[in-house]
Amino acid sequence: MAEQERTYRVSDIMRTDVPTAAPSDSVASVARLLVEQQVPGVPVLSDEGEIIGIITEGDLVERESDVTPPSYVAFFDAIIALDAGESFDEELRHVLAITAEDLMTSPVFNILPTATLSELATLMRQENVNPVPVVNDNLELIGLVSRADLVRYIARIESVTDETADAITTP
Repeated sequence: MAEQERTYRVSDIMRTDVPTAAPSDSVASVARLLVEQQVPGVPVLSDEGEIIGIITEGDLVERESDVTPPSYVAFFDAIIALDAGESFDEELRHVLAITAEDLMTSPVFNILPTATLSELATLMRQENVNPVPVVNDNLELIGLVSRADLVRYIARIESVTDETADAITTP
């Protein structure tokens, strides 16, 4: 079957050696894990192996950012908080995080290994998630797939398409 005719699945590009964190792991150990394993995020697993959250590069960057307290306006006898973005409590939780549980994002968007790469790309774009844990039908972690994995696939397919086009146009 020709390369471009095959329907690729998440299972074709996912990483199966998935680094994970425990809720009690320190933020420092999670940051080291991301660097050492060269992944954009790690799932946080409960003692029972259930995915309870995920920590991404974005979570770590957010932890280092400045926190903007809400502005308040007095209106008659009431004081009203003006908030134009993420809740102050969430920002503060990230900044003060000490453990993986403090920093993790939850709930987590997962995907099945049988999903198409188009479905994966749609999930990543619509929900702005990277990476995405891959789970089996029992919601057990079996892999991890990132934007970089998807880009590597696209580069491979596009180079095959370029080679085919060159072969057709070359006399």
